[in-house]
Amino acid sequence: MCFKFISIIILLSSVISVSSCKKNHETSSVVRIGIQPSAAFIPLYIVRDKGFIEDALAPKKIDVVWQDFESGPPMNESLAADMTDIGVIGDVPTVIALSNSTPMKLVGIPARGANAYALLASGNNAAFSSLKDLKTKKIATVFGSTGHNFTTLLLKKYGLTFSDIEFINISAKEAESSLTSGLADAVVIWEPNITRLVANSTAKIIAYGSETPLKGTNGFVCREEFLETNRDTVAVILNEYEKAASLIPELDEGTLAKIAAKFQVSGEQIKSISNIYDFSVSITNEDIESLQDTISFLVDIGNLTKPYNIESKIEYLK
Repeated sequence: MCFKFISIIILLSSVISVSSCKKNHETSSVVRIGIQPSAAFIPLYIVRDKGFIEDALAPKKIDVVWQDFESGPPMNESLAADMTDIGVIGDVPTVIALSNSTPMKLVGIPARGANAYALLASGNNAAFSSLKDLKTKKIATVFGSTGHNFTTLLLKKYGLTFSDIEFINISAKEAESSLTSGLADAVVIWEPNITRLVANSTAKIIAYGSETPLKGTNGFVCREEFLETNRDTVAVILNEYEKAASLIPELDEGTLAKIAAKFQVSGEQIKSISNIYDFSVSITNEDIESLQDTISFLVDIGNLTKPYNIESKIEYLK
């Protein structure tokens, strides 16, 4: 009697276990999308405002949950913790995410644009008008960021090293105050900060990213476990993103105003900033080389312990 009871318990446990495993490998009824306020991801804000992904996934009864992050690192933490399924991040957080123990895949390139990065000097600093004036200056940017990488490339181009300048580590939101307070002679920052700071005369442009080998490559990063059973859902996200990018030149005033307010610029400035980027989504050989260079940069500064092959982390959906 006791033996039979134990056997039934074991059988039921097995059924529950199998059912649980089966459930874990079924297509998800929810997709959680991470978004952050970088101009590189303007099309995703259009997609969200228009409900494009929701409409495309409605026949499959898949709900869309939008998650706002202030930057790439906290989004990476959420992806690693299985709290976000797919997100858009810059090149540095992309290669860091792909190097983590939680399996991730690069599924697309939301944007690439070297001129979305620039070295800005204070607008009233007559002593800093070109890159020839770079030596001995106080240069501020986010340590370990694409801005840091850009600074490295600029110094190398002019035969300088970090010992020839004073490097100051700031957060992106401190760029304006760093210039106005005199903390720094120049900042290395990205859009839409560049447009905003130049428009209000706080800053002037000394150099663009394209003056170096910088490519300004961003990434669509997806949890591998989610991707395994939700390839169609991820493909829909990429397709709707690309469709939204094509709408930017003729975007209706209402949507344009909402997005402009999000980035604290005007509607016309949103269009102008968007022209800086290539939003083609597909992963190219140039993207691979760019991200591989980012890996080397992070290894050099100690933010990655060892290099890895970025191609092994790619899943081609387009």
